[in-house]
Amino acid sequence: MAYYIGVDIGGTNIACGIVNDKCEIIARSKVKTKSSGNSLEYRDVLDVIKTAVVSACETAGINIPDAKSLGVGSPGVCNSESGIIENCSNIGFNNSPIREDLEKEFGIKVYLDNDANAAAFGEFVAGAAKGTKNAVVITLGTGVGAGIIIDGRIYRGSNFAGGEIGHTVIVVDGEPCNCGRRGCFEAYSSATGLVKMTLRAAQKHPESIINEIIEQDGRCSARTAYKAMKAGDVIGKSVTDEYVKYLACGITNVINTFQPEILCIGGGVCNEGDTLLLPLREEVKRQIYSKNSAKNTEIDVCRLGNDAGIIGAAMLFKA
Repeated sequence: MAYYIGVDIGGTNIACGIVNDKCEIIARSKVKTKSSGNSLEYRDVLDVIKTAVVSACETAGINIPDAKSLGVGSPGVCNSESGIIENCSNIGFNNSPIREDLEKEFGIKVYLDNDANAAAFGEFVAGAAKGTKNAVVITLGTGVGAGIIIDGRIYRGSNFAGGEIGHTVIVVDGEPCNCGRRGCFEAYSSATGLVKMTLRAAQKHPESIINEIIEQDGRCSARTAYKAMKAGDVIGKSVTDEYVKYLACGITNVINTFQPEILCIGGGVCNEGDTLLLPLREEVKRQIYSKNSAKNTEIDVCRLGNDAGIIGAAMLFKA
């Protein structure tokens, strides 16, 4: 049995898993990402990665040099050819030579890619997109992350910054986005965007059940409007309808561009299941250019959850 190490770098935690050649995680570790003052510095994060790798390998009962390779999924612009994290605004990565440093530390081959690409590749090799050749995986979280698989390989673009689907515009001069543009897909279809829609509706309609749910839960989440809608609240339904409209617009753009066999969506809001998927599929079907084609893109939810990043990173040698 061959073993591969996968590392998923996050701003809060660094997760590491030992993955076998059946794409199963046999051991794992999670370590809090250290901070230096108010910022995360590369050398601190590198030390945490080393700790996480050693811990996972000890749990699995394998020696690090016996693993076939180590893959890293990181936020930011990751040059998979040079093994350098060129830039990451949330962590102090600036031309950080992570592949060279980890190969020197552990003596095994190291692969690097963006964390959204790694998660998408995880779904491709072991999750909802397994068995396809062309797939797109979109994660609806704080932002909108995406990974594109073409002919079984990760599409990275000429500068390793490809796949930023969240920063395509769906409303000209619309809501401001953190990237500096206005009207981005991310501004409307991320969990953050849905929360903003919900809060605006709650403020405008004090009679809405939304306000009761926020009070009961102590916060507004991406699922608050769906809870209200299920309780028969018309305002909650208007919010979820608006959300699906924007989400379908962005997804239709992706399908019209790439025509993948499957487009998978992940993130907490996807726990709504058919309540989200059925109207979304109908709206996309109504909008897509290829509506009369004998074979159209399947839309489904991701299956691997947080494990996608670990499995995808471990399998980057294939990507």
